Amino acid sequence: MEQEDVFFSKSEFIETASGNKVSRKSVLCGSQNIVLNGKTIIKADCIIRGDLANIRIGRLCVISSGSVIRPPFKKFSKGVAFFPLHIGDHVFIDEDSVVAAAKVGSFVHIGKNCVIGRRSVLKDCCKILDGTVLAPETVVPPFTVFGGSPGRCVGELPECTQEVMADATRSYFQHFIPSPTKAKK
Repeated sequence: MEQEDVFFSKSEFIETASGNKVSRKSVLCGSQNIVLNGKTIIKADCIIRGDLANIRIGRLCVISSGSVIRPPFKKFSKGVAFFPLHIGDHVFIDEDSVVAAAKVGSFVHIGKNCVIGRRSVLKDCCKILDGTVLAPETVVPPFTVFGGSPGRCVGELPECTQEVMADATRSYFQHFIPSPTKAKK
């Protein structure tokens, strides 16, 4: 199935030298602690909390509208400590999801309206269904599908998941293009 073109207004996005496309309507707190490795799309109304700890996002990732990416934390007797968050390559995070995982592997799809509990680990090649709530410190094994509230394994993915996700994110990036401008007369 061919990806349809997704048009965006050039004035609403900032394009970096490494090909990242970041919406001007997104909020990047502590931008000095946020690393985008290239060709990543961050849409409007996203919040990325780099002011709490380092956040590293891999290549060809898509973070959809309304999503919140924040580092995981742990409470201690003397206070709270935040830990770095690493998101791998070819990750698609759908709309209105909250991610507070310790690590999100590569080739992962997180559905709409999901809550990924603090310090969870999503291994490579897994899928989180729409509306899933993962409890804190959940480990999602490779090639599994998690769904429900609380999230639990509801299925398996084929071995070709890596290629499918790589093709999907690459195609999405290629079809995320500026709106055609009208010619002035």
